Amino acid sequence: MALIVLASASGSPGVTTTALAFTLNWHRPVLLVEASPDGASGVFAGYFRGAQEPTGGLINLALAQRDGTLVEALPRETLILDPDAPAEKSAWFLPGIRSHAQAPSMLPLWEPLAEQLRALHRNGQDVIVDAGRLGLVGWPQPLIAASDLTLLVTRNSLPALAGARSWAKALRDQFATVGGLSRLGALLVDEDGRWPTVPTVVPRVRPYTARQIAKALQIPVVASVDWDPEVAEVYSHGARKPRKFESSGLLRSYRAGAASIHSILATNQAALAPTIGGRA
Repeated sequence: MALIVLASASGSPGVTTTALAFTLNWHRPVLLVEASPDGASGVFAGYFRGAQEPTGGLINLALAQRDGTLVEALPRETLILDPDAPAEKSAWFLPGIRSHAQAPSMLPLWEPLAEQLRALHRNGQDVIVDAGRLGLVGWPQPLIAASDLTLLVTRNSLPALAGARSWAKALRDQFATVGGLSRLGALLVDEDGRWPTVPTVVPRVRPYTARQIAKALQIPVVASVDWDPEVAEVYSHGARKPRKFESSGLLRSYRAGAASIHSILATNQAALAPTIGGRA
């Protein structure tokens, strides 16, 4: 079981869309946790197009935590994302809060919830957390601290990088304190494919490369997704799948990104494996 957290420093780099796309293209059973403190559910309003009846989700779990019934309440608050998915790739969803005003009430929940999410390995289930924007009131910092991998999501423009650098340093310091820098990476939403193929009157600033971003943030770029708004709207707005959806660059990069994450998790796990007879 692995706990993977996606978060952003500023703006709208596509955290929710990417977290949902990874969940629906994951290689094993997985739970998507909507932990953003802004109170705007991109899954209910977007992917489900308002047709799915919301559950209490995290707010009900906060109440259950006060009553000492968090373990029993957790499975009741999850919804199936794709009823047609095979059991070995089942995708579930834990809805977040409905208003940013509820965010402060989440603070006592995050640490015990992190413990319960990590315990889902008994069901052979991974967890992907949409943590939204870092630093807001009620943000799920304990989930980041407990994660097997935290990814700082950023686009590859100068304004996006300017916003990400400060949080990249803060996260580096946090993970370095516990010797966990290998559990931190960046996820690049690559806009290079939107570069115009014909000259324009006003020259555009070409987006930065993954290598330049890794150097600027001083954290490795774990995965890069080739941004395509038409394909992304299948996840962000519940849009009908366009022609050649399955072979689109964005979908292929989501799947490749999921494979890269799996590889890093396996490497980290192997590095932490106990030694036998004094040898690794």
